[in-house]
Amino acid sequence: MRIFGPVPSRRLGQSLGVNNVPPKHCSYSCVYCQLGRTDKMQMARSTFFEPEELWREAEPKIAQLKTLGQTIDYVTFVGDGEPTLDGNLGKTIELFRRSGRKIAVISNASLIWRDDVKDDLLLADWVSLKVDSVDINKWRTVDRPYGYLDLRDILHGIIDFARIFKGTLVTETMLVEGLNDDEKCLCQTAAYLSKIRPAKAYILVPTRPPAEKEIRRPKDDSLRAAVRIFENQSKAPVECISGDEGVNFCLTEDPVADILSITAVHPVREDVIAVLLKRRQSGPEVVDKLLGEGLVKRLTHEGKSYLVRKW
Repeated sequence: MRIFGPVPSRRLGQSLGVNNVPPKHCSYSCVYCQLGRTDKMQMARSTFFEPEELWREAEPKIAQLKTLGQTIDYVTFVGDGEPTLDGNLGKTIELFRRSGRKIAVISNASLIWRDDVKDDLLLADWVSLKVDSVDINKWRTVDRPYGYLDLRDILHGIIDFARIFKGTLVTETMLVEGLNDDEKCLCQTAAYLSKIRPAKAYILVPTRPPAEKEIRRPKDDSLRAAVRIFENQSKAPVECISGDEGVNFCLTEDPVADILSITAVHPVREDVIAVLLKRRQSGPEVVDKLLGEGLVKRLTHEGKSYLVRKW
């Protein structure tokens, strides 16, 4: 599913997603990734989908949502892999300007040292860049990057981009218990962010089933300490996101297709799906059918049941 949503975003309101990279083509294989381990690691940019194809798929969806009275705050490039691996990203952003909506890109920042990637991201209105750690060993442990990537290049590239980007630049730091949530690591990350001065520095924790089962969110005391350190040192507004988006997903007349498109991008709590189906006068038989046909699978994380698309 290359066009999905709109889904409720904790940062962007109602977001229509553009999945411009096939499943698990990524430059990282983060331990906390909600889509599991990356099986197609790469750092070379490639052509995956033609921009016109993506726009032709999105155009009727946008028209349908307008008919249903559904709001779209942003068209967001995010999905099953790293969006900047797409060599057509800039051309696709320009095409999606036709929607009249603001454009967002959520990136792991791994290719931001490339001039062509900077040029593509400059076309967006809102860009999120990942900074999980500035310590090379912790970066390798948490993000598990493609072998030839250089953290120094990435950190310099983020600073260079921040100097020239006229839109809204935010950062996100995913904290994992015992890996990058110690005071020294947090102080180093916050000090680096002070050089960027993002519009907002987001602190996140794993809220969905991660790639590695042993991954846990930091304890509340550690999380409060992280917020305090970031507030004192990053010179940016700080927001901690530690909950779920809620139930403000949009289901059309084809709830099966909608569930498949949403769960293709991230796991969704089963109780949330039940609420959505009830709104469409459907019941648990829809989920039973998807499970029976092997289209989705059930995962458990922190005592909650999730559904995720099977590939």
